[in-house]
Amino acid sequence: TISFEGCVAQLYIFTFSGSTELILLTVMSYDRYLAICRPLHYVSMMSKGTCITLMAGVWGIGTVNSLINTLLVAQLDFCGPNLVQNFLCEIPPVLALSCSSTYLSEIMVYMADIILGMGNFLLVILSYCLIIITILKMQGSEGKWKAFSTCSSHLAVVGLFYSSIIYTYIQPTSALLEKKNKPVSIMYALVTPTVNPMIYSLRNKVIKAAFCEFV
Repeated sequence: TISFEGCVAQLYIFTFSGSTELILLTVMSYDRYLAICRPLHYVSMMSKGTCITLMAGVWGIGTVNSLINTLLVAQLDFCGPNLVQNFLCEIPPVLALSCSSTYLSEIMVYMADIILGMGNFLLVILSYCLIIITILKMQGSEGKWKAFSTCSSHLAVVGLFYSSIIYTYIQPTSALLEKKNKPVSIMYALVTPTVNPMIYSLRNKVIKAAFCEFV
């Protein structure tokens, strides 16, 4: 049970978190592209000022996107039923409950899907295509494996996150009342954030050594 105001607040926070993670994954792929493809320029191109600018851009875009979508949902009329077909308030299942026109909200959701979702996904793919080309040109299998291992954790997170997001959001809103996506929502709302620290921590030599001692 949750109030309408609480549902809107939860929707805003969840949308902000999801959109910022999409952009952050793209920024991370760009960081790996510079580290592998342009190693001599990495320090100058990824300076402290550049990192601050990138993070400000990530949070700024996430804030604007979530604010617009949340305000559009907040002005809708809800006459009943009031049972959200999910374990949290997010845009698709909430839109499915509205008794007023959700056309503008759905347009904004699809625009966000295309610009933030597919746009960032294509940028990640482009970065890794350039990374793979560079790795294939390297001499020696050890150098290739070392370069690829720096990207493995990021690729695992990208695969988990994007597969569940695309499945949930690239579909008509009306289908959500009949097609319950709770398992998929659990994947990108709970499983992926929980797995993230473990995946990235495995790159840390100190944590790997401590894990081996514990086992």
